[in-house]
Amino acid sequence: MSLRLLLGLLCCLAGAAYAAPVTTTPHKAYLTLIIDDLGQNLPRDRRVLALPGPVTAAIMPDTPHATEFAREAHRAGKIVILHMPMDPATGPFAWHPDLPIEELEKRLNAAFKMVPFTAGINNHMGSRMTAQPVAMAWLMADLQRRHKFFVDSRTSAQTVAAQQAQKINLASVSRDVFLDDERTEAAIFTQLQTAISLARKQGSAVMIGHPYPQTLAVLERELPKLKAQGIEWIDIRQMISVRSNRATAAHGQNGTYR
Repeated sequence: MSLRLLLGLLCCLAGAAYAAPVTTTPHKAYLTLIIDDLGQNLPRDRRVLALPGPVTAAIMPDTPHATEFAREAHRAGKIVILHMPMDPATGPFAWHPDLPIEELEKRLNAAFKMVPFTAGINNHMGSRMTAQPVAMAWLMADLQRRHKFFVDSRTSAQTVAAQQAQKINLASVSRDVFLDDERTEAAIFTQLQTAISLARKQGSAVMIGHPYPQTLAVLERELPKLKAQGIEWIDIRQMISVRSNRATAAHGQNGTYR
């Protein structure tokens, strides 16, 4: 092989080695945040409205400030949902497995009157109630009639709520991470990092927290950092669109809730 040919071949190889890398679209990572148990304490709850992003306000109907705070949250541009008490929750609005559908409907109607401007609902407690297929099927059909969505808080592995919503293609989504089962800032921060990691792994994560001082302190400090970490904080309606009513691997198989 001549020297000229050898030099030419080496130049070609060098050019190939330094060719521009193939670029790929970065994997999207979405988070959404719901704060439960609102309506009990206005100064505390107003800290939730001040969080720097599209937090969803889940308001309990049997709280002293339910109606007033729903109006405030709506005026602040936040999505309001009814935080519906379900067995083992108690009180005048709570659903229980032994109640007839007529009574469930009566309690749901009364709850919606207490919490105006609602776009949907999620369950407060409900480990027994969300395991009832007949009641959950009725609820999803009723929400569809009202043009409202459903968020399954997944307080029990036996829940069939999201499954029943999916059967009729009701707009719905399921919770992935509870932030504050342990009420320390260290534990809440760890749970937030778990949600971020999950969002990067599966594309999205739905977080539920409560208006505890420790939770709000962590969120006020950490949420403004999400964008710099490549995380997009979106509202619950956008999350429902992103998920397209499909179950994640933790909640079902091949997109179908089990």
